[in-house]
Amino acid sequence: MVSDPARLRRTLGAPGLARVLSRLAARIEHGRDFYAPVVLSDVTDVERRAVAALLGRRDRGAARLTVPPRAVEAALQRAGICDDLHAAVLALTGPVPVRAEERAREERARAELLDVLSGCRHAGEPWFAEWTAGLIADGTLTKAVRQGGEVIRRARAVLDLLPSDARPISVLAEQATGDTKALSGTPLARLVERALAARAGTPVTATAAGRRALWESAGVIVDDLASQVLVLGVRATGSPLAQWLTAAAETATPFRITLHQLATMPLRITSPRVYVCENPAVLRAAVGVGQVALICTEGIPSLACHRLLAACAGRSVWWRGDFDWTGLRTTAEALARYGATPWRMDVATYERALNRGESEPLKGSPAVSPWAPDLAARMAATGRAVMEERLVTELVEDLVKEPGCEGFDEGDEGDEAG
Repeated sequence: MVSDPARLRRTLGAPGLARVLSRLAARIEHGRDFYAPVVLSDVTDVERRAVAALLGRRDRGAARLTVPPRAVEAALQRAGICDDLHAAVLALTGPVPVRAEERAREERARAELLDVLSGCRHAGEPWFAEWTAGLIADGTLTKAVRQGGEVIRRARAVLDLLPSDARPISVLAEQATGDTKALSGTPLARLVERALAARAGTPVTATAAGRRALWESAGVIVDDLASQVLVLGVRATGSPLAQWLTAAAETATPFRITLHQLATMPLRITSPRVYVCENPAVLRAAVGVGQVALICTEGIPSLACHRLLAACAGRSVWWRGDFDWTGLRTTAEALARYGATPWRMDVATYERALNRGESEPLKGSPAVSPWAPDLAARMAATGRAVMEERLVTELVEDLVKEPGCEGFDEGDEGDEAG
């Protein structure tokens, strides 16, 4: 107990004893032997005089001093300043966090947050495990623990509501956190975007368009005007938008449709067969080949793309993407969601394209190819991706064979295009 705080500040709190006080506070913090001698090297004249005055010693001008804490405590007791040196140190420094106790509290908080994450509806999925492991590895989880953990709890609440069915991001934020702005460029938004990137098997992106695509991959509307889909030769009925599409098809004009247009002017696609590609280069090469209907996803399908494909009910949809993990994921989703047929997404096509030149390494988390299991296995074995541009010639040849296109032969309709 400190009986005379003012005298304590003038004695133990003197400038010449600052290093002694600091060493004693560090021992409390790290749980070391508090009463072991404090050894000071390269001491100054001020330090020597302060130690000598405190302990009643003569200043001998030494460059090295040994200060016994027990002797300091006894001096404070004799002076009627304080009974306990430990209490005296805390009175001068304020509360000193004990590292062992802090670590124990931090570990308990970490375990609680991991338990929160383990309760997420996606906890059993590989991408979720990858995301969680990344948070642990790069210190994000530790930072969240030290800040109270609320951002992790909110991220789990957002992910529990995904994927969504065309839900505006402000509505999602309100439903998950009670704050409509919670996902507008915030640390929470960046944390969820990391999860969505793992889910999509793509790198985390810093661009606005890339972030929007991530949200749209989970069915979240960020901007219904920016969400677009590129088409060629698609014919439809039911609204002014359908008339515009059909007019563009008549003149073989590529046409961009926004999610806002699709939502406000619903339509029904009348083209008997619709092809889907991933790269605009394929669509550009198909301009003028005839009456083919082609939708270009330009990567991960946007919400506008999905809304347009939903209008293809009863139509035959033939789908392809790049030979990379994202391409396999989007193709598998299209087969499940739209009953699509794989379009040249097979091992033979992959092998031929692979042998034509150098290819970039596969990136991201591996995916499966349920329609052709040997395709994913072969891609994993080579470790190489093949982009769609390398197949432009074959793809355009397939489109030329469609009814109404130059060179189409009724007998070719049943030929394998996948």
